[in-house]
Amino acid sequence: MGRGLIGSGVIVVVALLTVLRPDFGGLLGSDSGAGGGRSPAYVIRVIDGDTIEVSIGGRRDDVRLIGVDTPETVKPGTPVQCFGPQASHFIHRLLEGKRVRLVFGVEQRDVYGRLLAYVHLGHRFVNALLVKRGLARTLTIPPNDRFAPLLHGLELRAARAGSGLWGAC
Repeated sequence: MGRGLIGSGVIVVVALLTVLRPDFGGLLGSDSGAGGGRSPAYVIRVIDGDTIEVSIGGRRDDVRLIGVDTPETVKPGTPVQCFGPQASHFIHRLLEGKRVRLVFGVEQRDVYGRLLAYVHLGHRFVNALLVKRGLARTLTIPPNDRFAPLLHGLELRAARAGSGLWGAC
């Protein structure tokens, strides 16, 4: 077996372990310093493919998924982008009305005041599912880059396979 094939196999195994077991943590790199706090939340509504509104301890807050960027569907002054409706529909079906676990990044809020988090539904790592299905591109903004290698690997596989937006846009 060639080195390239072995290396690809290792990446796939690590990616699968991380997606199936989201707390796999440090193997893929970790956010430096503080952060990584966890909180159970209830998804009130989906705003678009990478932003949700949740209730945490009775308080409403918008959450922007870390490490992913879905095509726009609701941004003022921006037309609906290719594959945006599909990404938004997927997240609506998957998350709306569900209890999720949020894992916060080192930087906990963005410039718009939204919480920044990795979202887990049971054992499913939602941020990774979006990329794996070709519903999102990766967007790495340090210091919130804990799963950047995993997400990048999933993006490459989705692009090579022509999945989702990679085959349509």
